[in-house]
Amino acid sequence: MGVVIRRAGESDRADVVRLLDEAFHDDPVSSWVFPDAEHRRRRHGALMNAFLDLALDMGHVDITEDGSAVALWWSVPAGEDEGGEEGPAQLRAAVDPDNARIEEIGRLTGEAHPTDRPHQYLHMIGVSPRRQGEGLGSALISAVLDRCDQEGLHAYLEASNSRSRELYTRLGFHFMGNAVHLPDGPQLWPMWREPRPFGADGGDTGRFA
Repeated sequence: MGVVIRRAGESDRADVVRLLDEAFHDDPVSSWVFPDAEHRRRRHGALMNAFLDLALDMGHVDITEDGSAVALWWSVPAGEDEGGEEGPAQLRAAVDPDNARIEEIGRLTGEAHPTDRPHQYLHMIGVSPRRQGEGLGSALISAVLDRCDQEGLHAYLEASNSRSRELYTRLGFHFMGNAVHLPDGPQLWPMWREPRPFGADGGDTGRFA
């Protein structure tokens, strides 16, 4: 039996934010955004909550039935610029006004984000540290990519480490050639995926409840 996936909504907010906070708290990018560990402990969850708001507003959120993995997707039309110049500043003001890095990472990733074709944007995918390595992330992504293939839609994401980059490559994404370099920090790899003939990757690994 495949992984059972359902669409998350407002009633799932506390569980989704808690999962994202746990999954990304020690991630190199989160550690760069909040270099002070105590400050990260206090404000990281607020950033995850804001990201959930964006996904619910601009796309959708998929979660495994047992709540152990979640993916935040945006539906991006052609010409969309992720909120323009004001978006990162508004996010900073809402989450941590004195933290310029929130605005900076939003600006840098926004500049790298392609705008010429509509696509599905995998903004974040988080798996409980206790459940990593079980294929839950692949199942969440593949469920949406199957729909992209059926509908002829492109997909985009930023890989934050070499391990995830390898996974995304196996799922049909390719590195776009210019990494996003965070000042004195890690880098992100923008990756793009063309739609495949449906079923070319062996079919879905997840099913929706």
